[in-house]
Amino acid sequence: MTAPAHPQYDLLVIGAGSGGVRAARVAAAHGAKVAIAEEHRIGGTCVIRGCVPKKLLVYGAHFAEDLEDAARFGWRIEGRTFEWPTLRDNVLAEVARISGIYAQTLQTHGVEILNGHATLTGPQSARIDDREVRARVILIATGARPHVPDQPGCENGITSNEAFHLEKLPERILIAGGGYIANEFAGIFNEFGCKVTVINRSDVILRGYDEQIRDRLLQISLTKGIRFLFNAPIDSVSKHADSTLTVSLRTGDSIQCDALMFATGRIPNTEGLGLDSAGVELDKGAIKVDDLNQSTNPHIYAVGDVTNRVQLTPVAIREGHAFADTVFGNKPTKVDYDFIPSAVFSHPPLAGVGLTESQARNRLGSVRSFTSDFRPMKNVLAGRSERALYKLIVDDTNGRVVGAHMIGPDAPEIMQVVAVAVKAGLTKAQFDECVAIHPTMAEELVLLK
Repeated sequence: MTAPAHPQYDLLVIGAGSGGVRAARVAAAHGAKVAIAEEHRIGGTCVIRGCVPKKLLVYGAHFAEDLEDAARFGWRIEGRTFEWPTLRDNVLAEVARISGIYAQTLQTHGVEILNGHATLTGPQSARIDDREVRARVILIATGARPHVPDQPGCENGITSNEAFHLEKLPERILIAGGGYIANEFAGIFNEFGCKVTVINRSDVILRGYDEQIRDRLLQISLTKGIRFLFNAPIDSVSKHADSTLTVSLRTGDSIQCDALMFATGRIPNTEGLGLDSAGVELDKGAIKVDDLNQSTNPHIYAVGDVTNRVQLTPVAIREGHAFADTVFGNKPTKVDYDFIPSAVFSHPPLAGVGLTESQARNRLGSVRSFTSDFRPMKNVLAGRSERALYKLIVDDTNGRVVGAHMIGPDAPEIMQVVAVAVKAGLTKAQFDECVAIHPTMAEELVLLK
């Protein structure tokens, strides 16, 4: 779509990911004239190279164990094989479909899509490739990108961005990192038959999640054959003629692999935006904003992963919506960051909301922890020893549930509803008063003693 030589907009959004698209759509619904600039595809990290394709790979990976377990349930499946190109191409086709829906939604709401890289040229102006654009308000929603260490040879590794496009699965893959992306892809590649080694520069995985839950994931992952090396930062990477890699660690050890994937954090996309020319200040590389998403320039706002808050898609969407309501809907709105639930789509998945047990003890002092450590019914008949663990953290002074954490099948699906109860401030007694649905895994949450 070709823009006029000197267009005038109420809002220019830079970045068509989850936060930017929601902000553009809602602002347009409030009557604003809106344009959105995007140099890649509509949909951003979540749709194109994150949550959506990752979850589809997780579904595909689950069939490895489901097909194995099927025999115990009377099903005979002969000659089963896995074809990575089939799953890869189907996932990429679905990503393209959803990206198209996002673009169609923007156009339906009258938002003009400007294809190209946007650079601020002032507090209310930007250049998009060779076009000058002026807007009353500018929203930066450029997201973040995977961090790649600067040690020698690290350019030979891949990130989650490239993982969805692999020509073939590596026989041996080394994953650097200990967060949710590292553990999710460790589970995915392991179920696809790759030999997986996770290396981490510290001795902790999934920092910020409850210790018992993350320890359980580590135990289960080791049982599944995933190898972990802790306190093992990378020193250098060498690529050989046959495309295999040798990864040298600062411990003095070296590892041979066919692919090296970095899952070592994400960096806000603030470079090349001309923020200096607009007087927009950064905080540790991210755009500094107030609780109404306004930057140090009163005409420029920012939402999502490009800011220094919570890097989660639903949070970016809330921030984008709140921004549009505040600036164009005459309805000042602030996002509530308390009790944000989150999940890790590992094998098995885990999820949590609120305070971990250690956080609660440090902050509240008198707390009680209720746990249920059980083997899901399906695992019992399948002959799997894998156990689920559910946990509620209770403020002992008033009985309020201040944290809920779990690992096991469908934990994220169950946690979404639990998060409503925790956010609402319900007490352990109110959980106990709820009649169980039997037989389910979720019933454990109202039977904790």
